Amino acid sequence: MGDAQKTITSLQNPEVKRLMELQLKSAARRESGLAVVEGRRELQHCLDAGHEAVAVYYCPELAGELACDTGGATLIQVSPAVYEKIAYRGGTEGLVAIVRPHHRRLDDLQLSPSPLIIVLESVEKPGNLGAVLRTADAAAADAVIVCDPLTDLFNPNLIRSSVGAFFTVPCVACTSQECIEFLKRHHITILTAQLQDSKPYYDTDMTRPTAIVMGTEATGLTDAWRVAADAHILIPMQGAIDSLNVSVSAAILLFEAVRQRHIPTND
Repeated sequence: MGDAQKTITSLQNPEVKRLMELQLKSAARRESGLAVVEGRRELQHCLDAGHEAVAVYYCPELAGELACDTGGATLIQVSPAVYEKIAYRGGTEGLVAIVRPHHRRLDDLQLSPSPLIIVLESVEKPGNLGAVLRTADAAAADAVIVCDPLTDLFNPNLIRSSVGAFFTVPCVACTSQECIEFLKRHHITILTAQLQDSKPYYDTDMTRPTAIVMGTEATGLTDAWRVAADAHILIPMQGAIDSLNVSVSAAILLFEAVRQRHIPTND
């Protein structure tokens, strides 16, 4: 790694303001085409996925030598006070990067012979989507498709909660209709998680090309998905509560597919 090109010690520096806008405002990320990635592991996953690092801000008191790849980005040293302001979360490794991400489309997805896909409709909470991506990585899913999203895919909280899995699992945003057409065109079985007219998930074949489709806890799936589904599945509930958090449900269903497919997992 090369030497820092400059040092920022003032909280009023324009670059600090720029970083804060990218951290906090989806409009700023959308208009600039830039996003913020925090932490060494997350940045490495980001670079490995082919995204471009524009600038890397690091605090020597926290980052030490910072012997990691920065993808040729501009390297800028910051004081502890500045880092505390620009960091989205505490306890990180003293590194925040501005990146120029590329946006995947459905047709960019490279699917395995028997793909396993998780589809989320109108997900609102970035933390939930991040947790689903983390599970999708653990289950070696082919992709996570987010239909009609209510959250910015480059929300820092999403990237943080995914522990970098946002960059290891192909993630695409599109409309529900576009996704349905894509799945039908590729002969992928659509399994919708819903309470009505459903059978237990463990009685459903997931060894074929499969898309597990989930909606929000509050409203469930739209009628378009109910009609398009090849089968409706549910997780039998034994208590008084009739639903689980979407990330928990996704983990149960994905690893049932893993179990059926006999994919080895790391114990």
